[in-house]
Amino acid sequence: MMVTGVFLCFLLLALLILFFLKELWYRRHLPPGPLALPLIGSALAVGLWLREDYFLKPAKQYGNIYSISLGHRFVVVLSGFKTVKETMTSFPKEFSDRSDDAFFTALGKERGIMFSNGHTWKQQRRIGISSLRKLGLGKKSLEHQIEDSAQMLVELFRQTKGQPFDPSIPVINAVSNVICALSFGHQFAPEDENFQKLIQALQSIVEFSGRFFHLMFILFPRLMSYLPGPHKEALASMETILSFAKQEIEKHKEFSALHEPQDFIDHYLLQMEKSKNDPNSTYNEENLVQSISDFFTGGTETTFTTLMWALLLLTNHPDIQEKVQKEIKDVFDISQSISYQDRKKLPYTNAVIHEIQRLKYVLITGAPRQTTKDVKMKDYHIPKGTIIIADLRSVLFDPEQWETPEEFNPNHFLDKDGKFIERKEFLPFGMGQRVCVGEQLARIEIFIFLTSLLKAFSFQLPEGVKELNEAPVVKVTMHPQPYKLCAIPTKA
Repeated sequence: MMVTGVFLCFLLLALLILFFLKELWYRRHLPPGPLALPLIGSALAVGLWLREDYFLKPAKQYGNIYSISLGHRFVVVLSGFKTVKETMTSFPKEFSDRSDDAFFTALGKERGIMFSNGHTWKQQRRIGISSLRKLGLGKKSLEHQIEDSAQMLVELFRQTKGQPFDPSIPVINAVSNVICALSFGHQFAPEDENFQKLIQALQSIVEFSGRFFHLMFILFPRLMSYLPGPHKEALASMETILSFAKQEIEKHKEFSALHEPQDFIDHYLLQMEKSKNDPNSTYNEENLVQSISDFFTGGTETTFTTLMWALLLLTNHPDIQEKVQKEIKDVFDISQSISYQDRKKLPYTNAVIHEIQRLKYVLITGAPRQTTKDVKMKDYHIPKGTIIIADLRSVLFDPEQWETPEEFNPNHFLDKDGKFIERKEFLPFGMGQRVCVGEQLARIEIFIFLTSLLKAFSFQLPEGVKELNEAPVVKVTMHPQPYKLCAIPTKA
């Protein structure tokens, strides 16, 4: 018995030695990084749990191009503005595929805009961008819908009568309704039961992302498909969103408006009709349903989170809030609405919004890509299928680019004369071929919602509260801790 035990120990040791020798051989041309362990990869070296500096910390040890292992998959991380820009610019096509995270692949089934690749992705992205333009992205028609949603939000805040309240529910309702207007051509009453189910499903997926069971799903997808857990609830939530979209598509087919498209579904159905004889077309109902889901998962969560950070930071920094309100008051009457074009008249306000997006970047890092073929990058050989992470958080906190990267400093976006300046290092929406489809929409929403609220209210701390907690809840998205504030109506 003892001999058998000793033999098994030696066998295990031999297997581990062989594993590490194989690992060293395979990684001889890869960027530096911690050695991986069987099954769990580099998790012990970089951390089992997500944190703000999860991808920032290894860069200090291994440099601006380093590699880690996620289970059996190799990941190359690009850190810092110069490295990210140079690399993503040099290999736009090679780094254009979305990585096949097992959980998100299960969610998206390689359809739609966010989770597809190749020909499917190109066609779905094209219809997404063209539809947004035709529906008025950058034009007054779309802004009027956002302005209406912003005024509804103002009225909901006004109903609190200056008492402490949690702004998250009215804000997510308002942001979600903008996506509803674009996708379906109409909005929903906040109390609508199906609308609330949709929002709850979105929040369920966000809550799951980046947690322990998400990591387990990535490492052991086949095993997890048989086991109970929160991953089952998250997948069921995706089905809720898809079912919601399918119901709206059926209504649109019943009351066809293809001769005069009014929303994304109309434009997509019209494209399906035009392409019905094209054997290479990927315009079909499955991709339409997934694209609508992508609009909600990608367009609601990031804008909602940014607005929640904005209200928190401005409440914690009343001096900055007062300067924004003074600028708005000096330019606009209390009854005037503010459009996105007016940002040129509000340089300080525009700088504050950009600084909020920089300091409180809403993702743990940029969305992962995957190499479409072998790549020679500097002195490294990056094999086909390697996951590439452009760490946008490292770009937005790069000490070589930002004077005070850890501080809330709107002067990062102002010149010495107080004029707004665009910064090439400002990349919260990504760069390259996979840059966010909804970037312009998000910019318009954040500007109009925030200026409408700041024109109507001053945001203050509840009595007895010294400061709102600025430490994030770390998941794939970086939410603020739950908080309450007081919306005090401004005087005319």
